[in-house]
Amino acid sequence: MCYRALQSRDARFDGLLFVGVTSTGIYCRPICPARTPKYGNCRFFGSAAAAQEAGFRPCLRCRPETAPELASWRGTSNTVSRALALIADGALDGGGASIGTLAERLGLGERQLRRLFLQHLGASPISVVQTRRVLFAKQLIHETRLPMTEIALAAGFGSVRRFNEIFQELFHRPPSALRRNGSASPAGTEAGVALRLRYRPPYDWNSMLRYLQARAIQGVEVVENGSYFRTVEIAGFAGSVEVTHLPQRQSLGITIRFPNVRFLTAIVTRVRRVFDVGADIETIDAHLSCDPLLAPLVAQRPGLRAPGGWDGFELAVRAVLGQQISLVAARRLAGQLVALHGKAVPSRYVNHPGLSHVFPAAERVASIESIGLAMPRARQSSLKALAEAAVADPNLFRPFGTIEDAIERLRAIRGVGEWTAQYIALRAIREMDAFPASDIGLLRAAATRDGVRSTSAGLLDRAETWRPWRAYAAQHLWAAASTATNGGTRG
Repeated sequence: MCYRALQSRDARFDGLLFVGVTSTGIYCRPICPARTPKYGNCRFFGSAAAAQEAGFRPCLRCRPETAPELASWRGTSNTVSRALALIADGALDGGGASIGTLAERLGLGERQLRRLFLQHLGASPISVVQTRRVLFAKQLIHETRLPMTEIALAAGFGSVRRFNEIFQELFHRPPSALRRNGSASPAGTEAGVALRLRYRPPYDWNSMLRYLQARAIQGVEVVENGSYFRTVEIAGFAGSVEVTHLPQRQSLGITIRFPNVRFLTAIVTRVRRVFDVGADIETIDAHLSCDPLLAPLVAQRPGLRAPGGWDGFELAVRAVLGQQISLVAARRLAGQLVALHGKAVPSRYVNHPGLSHVFPAAERVASIESIGLAMPRARQSSLKALAEAAVADPNLFRPFGTIEDAIERLRAIRGVGEWTAQYIALRAIREMDAFPASDIGLLRAAATRDGVRSTSAGLLDRAETWRPWRAYAAQHLWAAASTATNGGTRG
């Protein structure tokens, strides 16, 4: 089957399959335009990291770095998916990072984690990290005019020397020799670094924009002319990002204006998370369509994604602000919080006049005596408790152990109940089986479709067959409820 997919250049296998050609030492995507190699010269891999660990170098024609990067790998365990999310978030970057620490965060031993990676990806965690660095650097070389020194820093190489050595070893030429004339993005982060992120179609871009527009915080986010703009703050640096849809290329186009290239990878990771670029949406839609309640909803919105949170603390604050009030009221409170406590963004790094401030960091909210919002004292106390918990535990909004572990940690925070914890797990931690069954929008949508009144317990029981993608089922129900109420749901 793998060879037939290669012969027919079947796009359905793009991102799921890589082929190493022993006669050339190159590995390709199944859609590579080069002449199909003989079957005896082919070795097939489930990940780019496995192909690279086996000694193959990435193809310069089909560019494996532009293949869809799937978060929900077929056949991959939830543990490996969580590990990949943590690696993308920098869990193995920096001097203090180790596979042992990563394994501990996932609630298992280092040896077991290595075994799972070899079983599901055919490569070790370190190989996955190294492959990600090489492929991101290669994408920056092809798609930008950034200097090689900045590309090395942006991709996470410890030194320019190491960057040059790896590329010389892989391609038998310096990295600058891979750059073609006419790369699109100009040099300099103030002008903007432009990249493309490929996804597996279909992609319901209009639903994604409607979701983001309904929740856009004044000064932080703008949705306009089919594009999404927002401010960005990482490690004290502030800038902005623009995201557009490129349907002909089955990609999202992003333009980043940020003063420090070291954080380009982190920004790209956040864009992937918010726009759910890594979803194997065909598999998810096919699974949910087996349920008669969801089948017509999936048919109505093929490619509907589950939007993520840009920042865990920001998403959690939004959830607390939205408790027992309308979406419009919660959005207004969030705008007031930004106006009172957000930091201004330098104008040279802003890509839209409607952007002015970044969302206040947890340290800022934890340090102020009075939040200054017109809301119940108990909810203000919850915001302070949330900020203090985020400061005390930097990994609070990242995968840690099982989904049950994540919910338990969140519920330990004052003012965070079951609905809020499940919502944070879904949007921020990206637990794609999280399901806030008590949500009024979900209950209303389920009752409308089934024709009978639904309870939280009943909906939770009904949702058992939607595992392991209950978050996507929730998104379809929210979308249906939003249409019925003209956008007035919290989901």
